[in-house]
Amino acid sequence: MPAATLTKFGHPATLIGETDHWIVLLRPQQVTLGSLVLVCREPVTRFAEASPAAFAGLHGAVRRVETILREFVAYEKINYLMLMMVDPDVHFHVIPRYSSERVHLGSSFPDAGWPGPPALGQAVEPEAAVRDDMLLCLRAAWGATGA
Repeated sequence: MPAATLTKFGHPATLIGETDHWIVLLRPQQVTLGSLVLVCREPVTRFAEASPAAFAGLHGAVRRVETILREFVAYEKINYLMLMMVDPDVHFHVIPRYSSERVHLGSSFPDAGWPGPPALGQAVEPEAAVRDDMLLCLRAAWGATGA
């Protein structure tokens, strides 16, 4: 289990859901509303080292992620970024993309990079109440999508 990467992104407090091979976390710094981290549960640092089961399981994890984010954010596009420079364990940053800002509990979440690449350096770190509500909403949606 890639403990360092999970800890960096706030696990277990930021846990949204998990499958046999993947863990979904709320990204502490919200590049856009609903930004997540999808972490492989296997202790691998190269994507090619992931097991065939993890590759097969990625399909179901991505389907569930896109389902919950479609309802939560109404994204127009979605980006999966595998940026394993600082956190070497296999993981993706999942960034919902949209042309006009989204608001959650009065907090604004612009997509500063739209229509270009995500502006990772302009992420919003939501207040605790906003983050906690996001977690409640996304966890409930994850549970509703089933296994």
